[in-house]
Amino acid sequence: MTAASSETEFTARWARLLRAHGSPLHPLKIDALAARTTALIRDGHADQAASALLNAHFTDPELLVGAVELLRTAPSRVPGSAGMFAAAWAAALREKTLRQQESIHTAADSARREAEQALHASEARFRALFENAAVGIGVGSVHGEILAANRALLEMFGAGLDTLQGRQVTDLVHPEDSPEVWTAYEDLIAGRRESFQCDKPYYRQDGEVVWTHLTVSLIRDEDGDPKYQVAMLEDITDRYRLQERLRHQATHDPLTGLPNRAAFFERLEALFAEAGADARFGLCYIDLDRFKIVNDSLGHDTGDQLLVAVASRLAAALTPLGHMVARLGGDEFVVLLERCQGEHEAVAAARAVLAALSEPIDIEDHRLAVGASIGVLERPVGTITPGAAVRAADLTLYRAKEAGGGRWTLYDARTNAAAVSRYSVSVRMPVALDRGEFFVEYQPLCALADGSLAAVEALVRWRHPRLGVLGPDEFVAAAEETGLILSLGRWVLEQSCAQAADWQRRFGPLAPQLNVNITARQARNKRLVADVGRILADTGLDPCLLQLEITEGTALGPLDESQRVLHGLVDRGVTLAVDDFGTGWSNLAYLRDLPISGLKLSSSFVPDPATAGDEDVSWRIISGLVSLSSSLGLTLTAEGVETPETAERLRVLGCDWGQGWHFGRPTAPERLEALILAGATDEKSGAPSPLADPT
Repeated sequence: MTAASSETEFTARWARLLRAHGSPLHPLKIDALAARTTALIRDGHADQAASALLNAHFTDPELLVGAVELLRTAPSRVPGSAGMFAAAWAAALREKTLRQQESIHTAADSARREAEQALHASEARFRALFENAAVGIGVGSVHGEILAANRALLEMFGAGLDTLQGRQVTDLVHPEDSPEVWTAYEDLIAGRRESFQCDKPYYRQDGEVVWTHLTVSLIRDEDGDPKYQVAMLEDITDRYRLQERLRHQATHDPLTGLPNRAAFFERLEALFAEAGADARFGLCYIDLDRFKIVNDSLGHDTGDQLLVAVASRLAAALTPLGHMVARLGGDEFVVLLERCQGEHEAVAAARAVLAALSEPIDIEDHRLAVGASIGVLERPVGTITPGAAVRAADLTLYRAKEAGGGRWTLYDARTNAAAVSRYSVSVRMPVALDRGEFFVEYQPLCALADGSLAAVEALVRWRHPRLGVLGPDEFVAAAEETGLILSLGRWVLEQSCAQAADWQRRFGPLAPQLNVNITARQARNKRLVADVGRILADTGLDPCLLQLEITEGTALGPLDESQRVLHGLVDRGVTLAVDDFGTGWSNLAYLRDLPISGLKLSSSFVPDPATAGDEDVSWRIISGLVSLSSSLGLTLTAEGVETPETAERLRVLGCDWGQGWHFGRPTAPERLEALILAGATDEKSGAPSPLADPT
């Protein structure tokens, strides 16, 4: 074999050896590397060949073993080439390893220095931010211990670091803290939330109060466990005080400093919302006598000074008693008695007002005698609305004015109803129907034998834009006097019959009878029969489901026009009942002449079983009326049934139906539908009707 062929064979074997021990090089590049290193070995440069292989990342020790064996057995080898290659390989590998270690060390040292510099810079930035922040910052442990506080926080609290550091966060309570603040704090340190915000006051070191907007955040460790809490506090004291000033200006009279109308009504409505149904309250509505004379004769400046002096006297006399004194406007003031103990306390407050104003008031060179008229109202909270209470007290005040002034007058429901009708109803009613201000509620009438729903009475209400919701007692009398009752009564019949017809279609035999009140003027109106016939035809209501309630005074005699109208209604299948039976002076003989089917006993005849004994004359009267109605084949309904004991006593006496809050208050038709359905369910199950329970 020639030298050339021998070298070619060696190169091929050398290339196969390189491929066998792996490399990221392309096969062609491996062949080139094999040729180059073969030439170096041939020329006696085995050390350079070893370095070339290591630089090409051929570092496998098995490659060294194979290379030494190949060099040792190669026929054309240079003497000592195998040893030189092995020595060169070891030296080159050691040098390469040292270079790599140095490189790693240098990189690690550089990374450490950079990390230290970054940490130092980060700590410096945090320290600068912490110390120079405009908001107060405090750091605490999850156990509540204050660990650090910045300059702004120390200045905010007017304290040194030694005063705050080490204290517990829970020591920084304030009486105006809401319970929600500390509930949120407990959740935060327990890890149940990440942060919370609130407005919170703190006591400064000097005892002053600083208001803050507080943000507290939770810091967790690398395992996610709560580690620290960080609080940021923004001083909002100036903003809070401004808001308080604005709030005070919005709720207080700028002249007298007393609470104004808005504050008074806010307090009154809160009282009604928070007090129990049996709680009582009182109002003294005050108007100064002859104040206009002072304004007209001495000028408004003197009048203003007089109002300030009056306000001071009223506040001095009544505020220590726990009563609120407010100025409603002009020369009108009001006293609110919360948790009033009865009329005597309200009257005592009115007398205190008159006593406070009994002495003349000195203003500049004038000695002014000032008096007041006072309307006094004392009621249970559950029997009236705030707006109605103020209206009632105001109208009562005018009764005191009309009586000559310088006195107090106690609220009277009958007189108040007449006043409401006289002053408001007659003016507004002509347009109220067109504007949709009236609506109808329904009150259940139940069989006393089993509590089942027997009928509903339609009761008209007026949603007056200024006076609020008015009941029929407050406007029907005025409507009757003015003749407006005809159009109003026709509207009530249309609305209630349409509702009853809807129940008839949906509930069938479970649909209750509809009772609608008509007045004397309606009963004498010849168009009533035609109107009722038209309404029944338009709505599809069965006439036997409509009962019209009339008062004893409606039919004045056999020849009265109302007699013919009422008989005409009965001829159309409508039934009649006498409402408030026993309160008028009608001759009992009229019961024989009128085509009636039922009597409704006035609530004034129904006594309280808790205070009336079995022999009470009221029970004897009811017993007699039961016999009378039974003998005439009439259904007897008792009004004013408020308790289960009253219902049971009336049942025992033989009364047929009952009506009152024990069975249900007047309500919207949707609510009554639920009761109808409940009654149907109870009828199927045999359970007592829910209507038998108080609502």
